Amino acid sequence: MKAEPYSIDKVLRTNTSFFIPPFQRAYAWGRNEIERYFSDVVRIVRSELDPAQNDKLEHFFGTVVIKEENDGFDSKYIIVDGQQRLTTSLLFLIALRDSTDSQEEKKAINNNYLTNSSSAFPDKIKLKQVTKDWDAYRALIKGLEAPAGIITNAYDTFRTLIEDKRASNPEITPRDYMKAITRMNVAVIFLDERKFKGEDPQIIFETLNSLGKPLTLSDLIRNYVLLNMNSKDQTIAYEQTWYPMIEKQLKDSTSDFFRDFLQYKTSSSVKAVSDNNTKEIYTAFKDFVEDKQVYSGHEVFIDDIVQYVIPYKWIIQEDLHDKISPNESKDKEIKELLRNIFHDIKTEAFKPFVMGLLFYYRYQDSGTKIPFTDDALISALSTIRTYLTQGENKSIVLLCEKIPGLVQSKTDMPRLLSNLYYKMRFPNDEEISNELEEANFYEDFKKYEKFILGKIEEHNAKVSVDFRNPKITIEHIMPQRLTPAWEKSLGEDFEKIHEKYLHNIGNLILTEFNSEIGNESFDFKKKKLSTSSLFYRLDVIECEGWKENEIINHQKKMIQWFLETFPLPEQYRQTSNWNTKIPDVTVFSPLDNEAGDMAGGNKPTKLRIGDKESKVSKWKNVYLEFMTFMKDSGLYDFQTIIENQTELLGREDSILTWASLEKMIESDETLRGKYNSFDGLPWDKVMNLSRDTLFIHVNFNTPSMMGRIANVMNKFCIPADYVSITLK
Repeated sequence: MKAEPYSIDKVLRTNTSFFIPPFQRAYAWGRNEIERYFSDVVRIVRSELDPAQNDKLEHFFGTVVIKEENDGFDSKYIIVDGQQRLTTSLLFLIALRDSTDSQEEKKAINNNYLTNSSSAFPDKIKLKQVTKDWDAYRALIKGLEAPAGIITNAYDTFRTLIEDKRASNPEITPRDYMKAITRMNVAVIFLDERKFKGEDPQIIFETLNSLGKPLTLSDLIRNYVLLNMNSKDQTIAYEQTWYPMIEKQLKDSTSDFFRDFLQYKTSSSVKAVSDNNTKEIYTAFKDFVEDKQVYSGHEVFIDDIVQYVIPYKWIIQEDLHDKISPNESKDKEIKELLRNIFHDIKTEAFKPFVMGLLFYYRYQDSGTKIPFTDDALISALSTIRTYLTQGENKSIVLLCEKIPGLVQSKTDMPRLLSNLYYKMRFPNDEEISNELEEANFYEDFKKYEKFILGKIEEHNAKVSVDFRNPKITIEHIMPQRLTPAWEKSLGEDFEKIHEKYLHNIGNLILTEFNSEIGNESFDFKKKKLSTSSLFYRLDVIECEGWKENEIINHQKKMIQWFLETFPLPEQYRQTSNWNTKIPDVTVFSPLDNEAGDMAGGNKPTKLRIGDKESKVSKWKNVYLEFMTFMKDSGLYDFQTIIENQTELLGREDSILTWASLEKMIESDETLRGKYNSFDGLPWDKVMNLSRDTLFIHVNFNTPSMMGRIANVMNKFCIPADYVSITLK
């Protein structure tokens, strides 16, 4: 085995042909990887065209593992690893060939990179793809219409990128791109062809693709920052700063910290960190750090970022022992607000914003002319808590750029929140009341309903309530399952009343006795509640019965208590708290950063895919119609989705035949309602059910649906404007 540095140009210009063995996976790069590849090429081109740069930019493109195979007079290279990189480079060159009008350039690309006069493959094609990709790749080489699939999508995306770049930068020529290929480098590992050496391609492939834990976002950023220093400075930076002041403080939350730091600094939304998008977020982070207008060097970056670690630690640690404020009572109040916001309500969207607030609070000499006081911080956090009792939106990160004005008292938190568009508005008292009257409080507020009811209890009783204690639960006064006695008590309309008010805030209280009084009569519940220490009991035990009127009266009191517990500033209680000059976003694409939030809490009315529009009223139908389009349109290779379910759809059994699903249901009956046919029907409603009938998993939340649609669109390079959803 030996390794040698090569440019992609040198690898592909060889007179030897390439063969991708069957054990290699089919081509899998989607939009994100292709756009990044093109971005790297363009960066090299710009460096080459910049007369001020003496040392022209180069790019390390990874590793390629090759084994030479001789068969008589014919020889070829077996691509053991790196076929995704080589295939992408060749697809880029095909797109470049087809984008130029120069016959000389077309011929040069064909002869140097795409074909080989001594090739044993059809049409003298230099690289033989795996069977699944071969027809499309061969068609593209020959300039014919290629069948739908990942290969064709990648080619089309490169064509669009090249043509868009030509429109905006006409000075960039095909020759510039070909020059860039000579500066994209790989480490080529040549395996020994002698079998006794043990360098069997299959074993090497399995080793390269099975060993080792993937690097986290934190790992990638640490390596990127420190590897730019010499070994001595690396050791000092890591041992004295990076580890003790970042990683030791944040532990498993370090990657999330880097993502939230990036959101804060750029005032833009970044997807939550996952195994699927680590490299994408890392690339965005690296681009941010390398912006010369931000940091003059990596040491400056480290000095900056460590200042945000302790503020972030205050956010993520539920049981915080640090002292935030020197004033004991203010310190306690700040900690409780932080705990409410990030551990009771469990907001993620406000982490970057509050991190920024706490940074200015902790470092009040950081350019602020007016001290950011305890009271100012408490006021801002209280307003955020009130806002979050009605839901959240990740677009809130856009407000990060407003923090300097906030801490300098040029604006305040209510004013910031009331200047957003309608769906992010700061609701007034009437809107809150109307929402609580109609809301399924028990389900819609499930993440933090105990927090809300607990704070109402504290407000009324004037003593703290341990609402986090699992022994304190939410009690439905009118029970979830009606007994004959309850039906008689509610009267003729018991079914209607039960359906309308069961989970309404007017039928709910906190209690210590949930398991003891569940379906018991109202009289029994009254007796039990009379021994409770919670304030809520008083409004219930004063009632003679529990019918519709009593529920409505309790509802009114609960809403009034809610408004008193989470008050708005007086001037915002009756006004329309949104910016009427900002158009409300009612149409969005699943590829939008805020797609999950746009969908969450809203209802769809229309789905457009290409030129076809259809009415939809449920998010499940949006998902099913999109997946049906992918399956039936013939434009895309649906088998690719089947083979990459975990990556694209979040689980390996997202799409199953009835033969497989039936076996699963036999061992787990809870799956019965979690799968639908592509027509949206449960299995027992499907006509002409056969073993091959396909079912798809639909039992997940709306943001996840948007994420899965986006994954598929990215994999197949479907443009954002090709799919749109209109909200009600």
